[in-house]
This record gives sequence, C-alpha cells and structure tokens, in this order.
Amino acid sequence: MNKKMVLSVDDLHVQIRTPSQTVHAVNGVSFQIESGKVFGIVGESGCGKTLTCLSVMNLLPDGASAVQGSIYLNNKNIFHSSVNEKRLLRGKEIALIMQNPMTAFNPVLTIESHFIETLKSHLPITRKDARELAVKYLQELGLTRPHELLHQYPFQLSGGMLQRIMIALAVSLQPSLIIADEPTTALDIKNQLRVLDQLNNLRENYGTAILLVSHDLNVVSQLADEVAVMYKGSFVETASVQNLFENPQHFYTNLLVESRQRLNKRRVRRSSFISYEKEGSC
Repeated sequence: MNKKMVLSVDDLHVQIRTPSQTVHAVNGVSFQIESGKVFGIVGESGCGKTLTCLSVMNLLPDGASAVQGSIYLNNKNIFHSSVNEKRLLRGKEIALIMQNPMTAFNPVLTIESHFIETLKSHLPITRKDARELAVKYLQELGLTRPHELLHQYPFQLSGGMLQRIMIALAVSLQPSLIIADEPTTALDIKNQLRVLDQLNNLRENYGTAILLVSHDLNVVSQLADEVAVMYKGSFVETASVQNLFENPQHFYTNLLVESRQRLNKRRVRRSSFISYEKEGSC
C-alpha cells in the first residue's frame, strides 16, 4: 500500500541578518515525510533544527528568513504562500507541540478556553460541540476527569499533564502533520514514555506524519522511522533509524551514537571532537 506524501522540503536555506553579518543558519536541507511516518532530526543546540521546523510553520523570528527552497504540504507548495494562507494552515493542517508545556498556554485562560478558541477558529462548530470534542481527545490521551480539567488553569496542572493536553489540542483538528520540537525535554521518565506512546498512537490511528526534533537519541530511536543528523545547518547523514544507530557512516554521527552508548561508561574522546571541529567537515 502506497503512503501519501505529506511533507516534502527541498533545498531549504534560512538566513539570519544581524547588524554586522548574515548567518547562514540552514543550508540546503531536504527531506520527505509520508503519512503515518516519523522523521527525526538530531543534533546539538544551535545547529538549525528548530529553525527548520519554524520555516515549515512560517514562524521564523524577526531577522530570520527562508531565502531559498520549496516546502510542499500535501502536494501544495506553501513556500511562497501568503501570510493569511499560512495562518489558516497552522492548527488545521500543521500542529506544533512545543518543548516547554509550562509556557505554551495562556495562564489566564482555562483549558476549556484554549480548546474552544482553537476549534472555533478552524471549524464551524458551537461551543458545546467544541467542549465535547475537547473531552473526547483528553480521554484519548489518557487524562482522567476531563470535565474537571477543562475548568482548570494551566498553572494548576503539572508539566506532564500540560504536555498531554497540548498533544490533545494538536490532534483535535486532525492535522496531517505534527511538528514535535523536544516534546519530552521537561518531563520525567514516566511521562516521557507516556508521551512517546501517545505520539506513536497518533501516527498509527490517524496516519499523522510527525517531524520529531530532539537532543535525546533514545527518544528518536524509539519513535522515528528515518533520522537526519544535523550539524552547522546541514544534514550530514540521513538513514533509517536502524541503520543510523547500528552502522553510522559520518564521523559526527559516530560521536553522537558513541555518547549515547557509553555515556555511563566513559567520556567521549574530546580530542577526537576537537579535531573534527578544526577540520570543519560536514
């Protein structure tokens, strides 16, 4: 059975302009994600992972711009879409799960208000129907007493609960693509596993394509089908998750895998990494 191509990014370049220089933050990134598949991006802080995601969402910060490439969502090129067209896509076709659930919600609005605002902005439904959908998706995410949760404020809930509520919000419009940027960073191990299970259920039950960004190689190895290793704005290696971890080809990928496998046994050879940095090979 052929999978539907949900997202296709080709030769993406992102620049950041400062008063003194232009920084080439993302350089020629290309990848594809089919429905029901998870594409992972790993790499150190500042390598361009989040800017790649924000380019797809059209949420790049001031001073940053996508200057070259193409971004196809469900076979439609959205790279040159208008601001209004891209705004309509966010939430309905593309949903974002952010890494810090404690700051992702408006603290003066109840959980119910967040759901109603999100659903009514994209669907012609009543507040009552929006409330019923909210209860449905909260239950699907394993949250008990959903009616009570709807009346609570974000600051009254734990990070693990807020992360699952954020996922419930993301899937309530059944988007074809979910961007999960460090979705387990602020969670303990138990809630990390719970969130990973729920993301896996989304792609299996709804056929959702997922773009997963993480520093945690264990998270990526558990969920992703294909993985790209990013370094200084470029993909230095892309492979299936099994091949990447069992037979890494690039020197930088080897260092990442080695750090994962032997973190508790010995320190990664710092001299090797310094040599690699001086070579500047990507």
